[in-house]
Amino acid sequence: MRSSEDEYVFPLTPGKFKIERAHAINRQFHRCASTLFLWALFLIVVTAMYISLFTSGNRCLSSSPSLYDSVEWQKQVRDSAQIRRSNGLSVLVTGAAGFVGTHVSLALKKRGDGVVGLDNFNDYYDPSLKKARKNLLNSNGIFIVEGDINDARILAKVFDIVAFTHVMHLAAQAGVRYAIENPHSYVHSNVAGLVTLLEASKSANPQPAFVWASSSSVYGLNTKVPFSESDRTDRPASLYAATKKAGEGITHTYNHIYGLSVTGLRFFTVYGPWGRPDMAYFSFTRNILQGKPITVYRGKNGVDLARDFTYIDDIVKGCLGSLDTSGKSTGSGGKKRGPAPYRIFNLGNTSPVTVPKLVSILEKHLKAKAKQKVVEMPGNGDVPFTHANISLARREIGYKPTTDLETGLKKFVSWYLSYYGYHQGKLV
Repeated sequence: MRSSEDEYVFPLTPGKFKIERAHAINRQFHRCASTLFLWALFLIVVTAMYISLFTSGNRCLSSSPSLYDSVEWQKQVRDSAQIRRSNGLSVLVTGAAGFVGTHVSLALKKRGDGVVGLDNFNDYYDPSLKKARKNLLNSNGIFIVEGDINDARILAKVFDIVAFTHVMHLAAQAGVRYAIENPHSYVHSNVAGLVTLLEASKSANPQPAFVWASSSSVYGLNTKVPFSESDRTDRPASLYAATKKAGEGITHTYNHIYGLSVTGLRFFTVYGPWGRPDMAYFSFTRNILQGKPITVYRGKNGVDLARDFTYIDDIVKGCLGSLDTSGKSTGSGGKKRGPAPYRIFNLGNTSPVTVPKLVSILEKHLKAKAKQKVVEMPGNGDVPFTHANISLARREIGYKPTTDLETGLKKFVSWYLSYYGYHQGKLV
């Protein structure tokens, strides 16, 4: 008896056989590629869980149990989570002392929602900036729990104190190039930490809706523009992108098995006041003011790099719109009772701008000329361009960015000069 493959191939003429055999090999290649990607994802998750168990165990031994059991500490958590508007939300914001986390927390609090922050205040960039953001949040009645998302004990305590309606998960190891120096930090935060937080969320009763920050980096080596949510995302160009892609697979699994309502947000190059010092616009500003040269990368054949720069206020609107339309999780105590929403949205500005154009805008607002060192983009995980298709987010959550780069950078420069004490281009 012949196999189905024998029946398909051997009756063909020699010429047709070669063509059909080539198609079969091509199909087999794509199947193998998909299988390898799934195995890679599996290995990342297994490694992440191992690291999570090891590191969180050490942290639990070293942290002081009396702090989280104190009446005063628990009161601060409850007060911060207090909802002050009709039909308001109670939101746990991870990475609350980060760039996006600070702005989202302030916006939620301003409209009367309850907010509790969580941040580990790591030293990926200057912790003093995070501490300053923390002081800003505290002055607005937002309490930040100092802890790591891998610490299951802290998460269990916070979830026990507050019945959160939503989780806004923004904590992550950011940056593309840093992965070359410290790859394990990405697995620890972006994979293991995500799983630990999802475990806490799915076990909560009631389960919160889960909104989290993926990244436009998942589009990787795609050349089709603008990037749409339905485009392939299995060719990451960096470890950071790979961990965010892994996160999308992991969150889908928790949605499917446990009934968690999940919304993933693919941010496109967020900038603005209180931003991250490792971002190009931030470091360019610092170096221009200090008279130091800036490094401007170009793609192959001298092509200028371009980014879909998105102002922080527009990102915040997308985050709040996602929280407001997330729908309810359907599980209870880790058991699924029905299907729950699973969504992914691009949050970008839809207007890519080249890096040289970015520099010229900064020069204008800083009233200073940049000393540019133009070099070819190294193979460190960066991609030559990003461009968001936001039609799905516009339709589903009413997302509509309104700030162009000229306006946004003017606001950033104003904040930068004030925060770092510059007056007329000189440090005071």
